[in-house]
Amino acid sequence: MVRPVMALLVASVIVVAIQLAEVAFGWSGRTTVWSYVAVLAMNIVVTLAFPAGKARVVRFVQRWLINPPVRLLLHLGLMPLGYALLETTGRRSGKPRRTPVGNGRQGSVFWIVAEHGPRAGYVRNITRDPRVRVRMRVGLRFRWVDGIASVHPELDPVALQLRLSRWHPLRAFNAVQVQVLGSSLLVVHVELAGAGEANAKEPVGVSAES
Repeated sequence: MVRPVMALLVASVIVVAIQLAEVAFGWSGRTTVWSYVAVLAMNIVVTLAFPAGKARVVRFVQRWLINPPVRLLLHLGLMPLGYALLETTGRRSGKPRRTPVGNGRQGSVFWIVAEHGPRAGYVRNITRDPRVRVRMRVGLRFRWVDGIASVHPELDPVALQLRLSRWHPLRAFNAVQVQVLGSSLLVVHVELAGAGEANAKEPVGVSAES
């Protein structure tokens, strides 16, 4: 419990530092910084006291406001490096469900740190049917790669993020977002099929959303 809380505190400090840098360069005012401080402080309290409530709110915003345009851009191959699209099978509908995730592939493995742990829709889908697909950039284009996913509550999500983010600003930024928005981090492992071909070309995913 201590490590995720420390990660949340560190991520919040990073966000405030970015806002202070914007003030220093004249890109925003001090009111904006203090607003962020208040919101992030409240976020920490809510995360510790009401993780389920926070998960519901964040999932609602992501599902209806953030994910649709990001999903479309990823499908069209217009998103920059750093993102991928995870496809699971709906546990009730049996239909494909697609969720944007961060890019943090290592070899034949696609790591995901789910922000809301077992509450995340795609995590619940995986526990029902581990067969997934990942749409990721391979070379200069996007392609789908099949995989088998598994959930690993015994692994440390913060340690994984630190390892994947080392010397990689896109993954580091994604890790900060996950830690700030998350309520209960959980590691998901995807073993990629045909990874030998993809390996020689490009990485794939870490992080998440629900």
